Amino acid sequence: MSTPSRPFFFGFIAALCLIMAIGVFAVRLLHAGTYSMPTGGAVYGAIGCLVITCVLLFTWRIRPLAWIAMLATPIALFPALYSIMAESEEVISLYATDSTGAPAELRLWIIDEGGSPWLGMPRAKAQEHSLDGNDFDVLRAGTVNCMRPVLFEDRETVRRIHNLKVGKYRVARIAGAIGMYPLEAPDTTVVLRLDPCV
Repeated sequence: MSTPSRPFFFGFIAALCLIMAIGVFAVRLLHAGTYSMPTGGAVYGAIGCLVITCVLLFTWRIRPLAWIAMLATPIALFPALYSIMAESEEVISLYATDSTGAPAELRLWIIDEGGSPWLGMPRAKAQEHSLDGNDFDVLRAGTVNCMRPVLFEDRETVRRIHNLKVGKYRVARIAGAIGMYPLEAPDTTVVLRLDPCV
């Protein structure tokens, strides 16, 4: 009696999920400086992809389990793919603390305008990490410098910086086209100019 062979599409999805899981971690090697471990949705997506890979490679004969893994694949692949795309272009690390005083490494897109680097983020995130007017270490292009973020909330400045960011980052435009990223700056968005520490 011959042993049944694994369906091709189980193997294909398993291989795709494995590549995505590895990519979440490996893509960060594109950036010079201290390696930044994935967090949040990125790491959950990578773990989900690894679980799906194991199910489809080693327990595929349990068909209900295999089909559950297949149905869960988009849920795991989306944050993994988004993380890989987001990290494929320039990303900086801003070393801050959160409201509890715990260390927080913020991975952020950055643009240059008027001779200064600028960041954009939700107002709540800037407040959570006390970013306005305090000194922080910023890792960019392999070099750590002390920078002092200055927060701007006026809509003209926010719109200008946000539009420049969307213009620079391909993933922002792709995500915006499918409604996953705002192509126009929401009212909750603020921008921060990074000035050298005095």
